[in-house]
Amino acid sequence: MGGDMAATAVRVLVVDDSPVDRKVVELLLRNHKGGAAPFHVTTVDSGKKAMELLGLKGQGTPNSSASDDVNELTVDIVLTDYCMPEMTGYDLLKAIKTLSSPNPIPVVVMSSENEPQRISR
Repeated sequence: MGGDMAATAVRVLVVDDSPVDRKVVELLLRNHKGGAAPFHVTTVDSGKKAMELLGLKGQGTPNSSASDDVNELTVDIVLTDYCMPEMTGYDLLKAIKTLSSPNPIPVVVMSSENEPQRISR
């Protein structure tokens, strides 16, 4: 079982429709030297793609491929933008929280907009 090094890395899923913002977050995490564990970063450009990677295909498009469970990604934390087309970061958060898991995945919703109502939600 040579997965010891991979187990120590913090597996982060970054979800953002902006290629620039996705790359900035990815580079910040990959180049971070402060913690003991490195970050293993996976990026996607939509909430729907994030749901597919996390095995949440039941919501959204009904056309699931033959490899239903093969491509599921195990992550330690999700960083998602709030404002994205089709599915907001808040909708993604709600979908992830419906997973019946004893250890729910922490989700950080990011936004550059200062909207108090959105922040309080």
